[in-house]
Amino acid sequence: MKRLQWPSRLPIDPYVLLLLGTVGLAALLPARGTAADVVSAAATAAIALLFFLYGARLSTREALDGLRHWRLHATVLACTFLVFPLLGLAARALVPVLLTQPLYQGLLFLTLVPSTIQSSIAFTSIARGNVPAAICAGSFSSLVGIVVTPLLAALLLGGGTGGFSADSLLKIVLQLLVPFAAGQLLRNRGAGRARRRAARQAGSAGPGPGQGGDGGAVGGFLTRHRRLLGYVDRGSILLVVYSAFSEGMVRGIWHQVSPARLGGLLAVEAVLLAVMLLLTWYGAKALRFGREDRIAIQFAGSKKSLASGLPMAGVLFGAHASLAVLPLMLFHQMQLMVCAVIARRRARDPLPGPAGAPGTGAARTAVGSGPPAR
Repeated sequence: MKRLQWPSRLPIDPYVLLLLGTVGLAALLPARGTAADVVSAAATAAIALLFFLYGARLSTREALDGLRHWRLHATVLACTFLVFPLLGLAARALVPVLLTQPLYQGLLFLTLVPSTIQSSIAFTSIARGNVPAAICAGSFSSLVGIVVTPLLAALLLGGGTGGFSADSLLKIVLQLLVPFAAGQLLRNRGAGRARRRAARQAGSAGPGPGQGGDGGAVGGFLTRHRRLLGYVDRGSILLVVYSAFSEGMVRGIWHQVSPARLGGLLAVEAVLLAVMLLLTWYGAKALRFGREDRIAIQFAGSKKSLASGLPMAGVLFGAHASLAVLPLMLFHQMQLMVCAVIARRRARDPLPGPAGAPGTGAARTAVGSGPPAR
């Protein structure tokens, strides 16, 4: 008799299961009273730490070098902050047939958040695309989103659920932008000391090849301990999800979502994802990008970041955050599953040139082998 074995690769990302488990925990044991205050404070601190680590990890030199591929980055930013919001505004016609007004507000907010970094890089690497471009595109999208997402929310959601005010913008700046800037300052300060120390050791005005480092001790530590950022990333999201969904349970918000409305939301998001995947792939082809760049554009331009969106939603929507983040959570899980299938298919496509030749997917993938922590 053949022995049954547990599949080595589950069809669902284990982190998606953790997210679903966190929602279930919030439904069964929601945080109330003092416990809710503690969880909310912990989530805020975790998000601040997360963006501090983002700032400390991002190489300023890498970001400046990535600007050379400005057409690719401009295309990804246009997809993320122009095409996506336009499709979100068009979905207004589905209220109240398929979507309720609160669900539509959450869907519109979903279209405003920046792209992902981790999954864009991972899927681009699997599909043998331009990994360095995916790294820069995702990083630029996150940086721009810290400023652009709140401004777009002020313009498009000003009269919606939760509203938007100068106080909301100030909270986002304090929770996201200030920690990120502090991380960048610490990284650059450490890099400056490392370069000066290397220069003294070499007896010259500047470091020699391979000496010093763009990130100094801080950047080097985070590079050697990539999992640290991954743990903070995933842990902060779980805390924010538990806090938001607990508040929703306590306030009885979930009684407003019927199975029919939930099915309608899933259908709308499936169409939204399909449209963006087609637009990014064939639009990049029309703009004469090569195969590797088209892969990076498709995966970076069709996704939305749960890590960046959740803390912003908590500030923008307040007590209604649990219902507002539901479309983003569902879309995040959907994009992971669909893009995983697409990436594996792209990996089987024949390369345009000899394997490992300059400009081929094999060479690009080697640069980003093994997805970074985010």
